[in-house]
Amino acid sequence: MAQSALFPTYSRYPINLVKGHGSWLWDDQGNRYLDFMSGLAVTNLGHAPEKVKQKVKEQLDELWHVSNLFQIPQQEQAAQLLTEVSCADAVFFCNSGAEANEAAIKLARRYHQKIKGVDRYEVITFEQSFHGRTLATLTATGQQKVKDGFLPLPAGFKTVPLYDMDALQEAIGPHTAAIMIEMIQAEGGVYPVEPEFVQELSKLCQAQGLLLIIDEVQTGMGRTGSWFAHQQYGIEPDIFTVAKGIASGLPAGAMLAKDYLREAFSPGSHASTFGGNPVAAASVIATLETMKEENTPQKAAEAGAYLVERLKAALDGQPFVKDIRGMGLLIGIECAEPVAELVAAGQKNKLLFVTAGPNVIRLLPNLHVSHEEIDQAVDTLAAIITTHTSKEEAKL
Repeated sequence: MAQSALFPTYSRYPINLVKGHGSWLWDDQGNRYLDFMSGLAVTNLGHAPEKVKQKVKEQLDELWHVSNLFQIPQQEQAAQLLTEVSCADAVFFCNSGAEANEAAIKLARRYHQKIKGVDRYEVITFEQSFHGRTLATLTATGQQKVKDGFLPLPAGFKTVPLYDMDALQEAIGPHTAAIMIEMIQAEGGVYPVEPEFVQELSKLCQAQGLLLIIDEVQTGMGRTGSWFAHQQYGIEPDIFTVAKGIASGLPAGAMLAKDYLREAFSPGSHASTFGGNPVAAASVIATLETMKEENTPQKAAEAGAYLVERLKAALDGQPFVKDIRGMGLLIGIECAEPVAELVAAGQKNKLLFVTAGPNVIRLLPNLHVSHEEIDQAVDTLAAIITTHTSKEEAKL
């Protein structure tokens, strides 16, 4: 076989998927798979949702791209819809979660330096966090594996253990601009952050004049049972970021912020060539409108509760399973040993799921998944785990 022209940055599964609809995917051999990955929390409305598809088709017949030097009405409408379902007042559109987090970091620095007139630039993050793959966002990430081979890393970031308030207080200094946190450390193992800590963190930021940035790239857009996960914590961030599910599979991201931060991003201070272009914005609009009309966040909350209930019943007494945790339809199953073999077994049994670290199975079905589809996934997963543990016991 000829060498691929692609860089080998991905360990790809041996499946060529060619079609998707709702909770299902088909490969080029005609096999059908139940999708509990959703493109890594992207296809929140399922594959090829009708209203989004139609709106994008209509936009493709009109205008694909101009430039952010011109008025883009679709972008204005998408921003308005986002502010209506959140505490934010202003939106910056980009193409990905990493770009959204870059924009958040830049906004925090520029607000302190250009508006407040103080030399604050440092951002404090937490161990096991994940914020992206650009140089700044991988530096912000609290996992050493993503930093390997990319030294020297940019200055201006400190990482402390989650829940260690003493270490956090010690890390805060005269140059601290913001604290950045996920409500669920999804890539770090699907660990929801304790509400008491988040509330204490919010009060600390207010007392110290720091900006609170919440990374909602994976947890936003209804995934956890509310529009944004922080809405379940009784706090309002100064800045938060979204991507993944915001456009039903088209590349889009957004950084959202409170009104008083608006003037920090004055003309020329930040930009994106493709961010919020007419086609991407049309997909964002249709995604948000569909979610509002169909009460998608509530559906995710209800389906997530049912999924956890079924998992606990099916896996009760299974020594291989150590914990089941998460919020809404972002669920982690912590196991006693690495689960890579289970992912491969799932694919053989036509069920797609992914890991969150070596020992955690991560389940990310679309937010309109049916109870029947959940039942099928749980039955398949339980059978896979039972078979795996039986094989391991036979080796002893």
